[in-house]
Amino acid sequence: MSSVVSIFGSSHPMEGHADYRVAYEIGAELGRSGFKICNGGYGGIMAASARGAKEAGASTIGVTTDFYKSRANLWIDKEIKLPTPMDRLLMLVELGEAYVVLKGGTGTLLELACVWEFINKNVVKEKPIVVFGDFWTPVIGALRKQGLEEEIGDVTRFVLRVDTPQECARVLLEKLALSAKLLPGQ
Repeated sequence: MSSVVSIFGSSHPMEGHADYRVAYEIGAELGRSGFKICNGGYGGIMAASARGAKEAGASTIGVTTDFYKSRANLWIDKEIKLPTPMDRLLMLVELGEAYVVLKGGTGTLLELACVWEFINKNVVKEKPIVVFGDFWTPVIGALRKQGLEEEIGDVTRFVLRVDTPQECARVLLEKLALSAKLLPGQ
């Protein structure tokens, strides 16, 4: 069974935009690497990553909500429709065995913060969080500095930065393989 990677990012980039291309390439690389892609199911980075995964032969999950009146994008194999955006967010966190965070706005920031805090507070087991490029570097740096100043340690230790789709897939394959070896009974 393939591991599920939840991908977070902006709903705004359209086909032809650099952020759309990056999301497509990440979806394709993760798909070729054997991952199942999960995302919010709508447009922009969600559509691009699902499209890349589908065209690479992988399966996709879209978690949508009744709150938004939009339909799931064409590249979603399985739609999970939930009543509220909060239910949707929690399902994206629950389904993911790893997370990839691309450029985005406040919604993407909420997704990153939610999964990061749940791991930080042991609400969910530690799972890899991969941020792509330098977009989130100022946020991560500020939180690392604050954690160290408060003497609670490096709260960024499970947030990994990558610069290419290939590096993203490689890091996730390594981290998930290591995690599987550490589980009892394996």
